[in-house]
Parts: sequence; structure tokens; C-alpha cells
Amino acid sequence: MTYKGYTARIEFDERDNIFVGKVIGIADSITFHRETVKELSENFQAAIDHYISDCAAKGRVPLKAPRLAKP
Repeated sequence: MTYKGYTARIEFDERDNIFVGKVIGIADSITFHRETVKELSENFQAAIDHYISDCAAKGRVPLKAPRLAKP
């Protein structure tokens, strides 16, 4: 799952019957969860938008995963 250059790893938690996502490739921790894929996608986008606006409010640059060089 990707949004605005951020990528998330998605897992399914059988115990709680929910999808759990975590943004990968950055030092900051951004996590989210929901019961359906549609809700999960919406929550992922909201989490990224919140992260970017929170960084702006605090005067810091949002972290992004380093781009890998193409061969």
C-alpha cells in the first residue's frame, strides 16, 4: 500500500480480526488498523496526512524512505 511516497506493510491480526499497517522505511513510527481493506486504505491516507501536517506544525521536515537507485 502506498500513498504520497510512503509505503506500508499490511498484516492481518487473526486474534482481533483486523488489518494492521505500519509505514516502512522511515525512523518515525506510523501505524494504523481497521476491519476492512477500504477502511484500512482510508485510515492509512489519514495517518500520512496527519503525519505531514504534524511535522509542518512542529517545523520539521517529514521523513521519507530513501529512494533506491535504479540499475
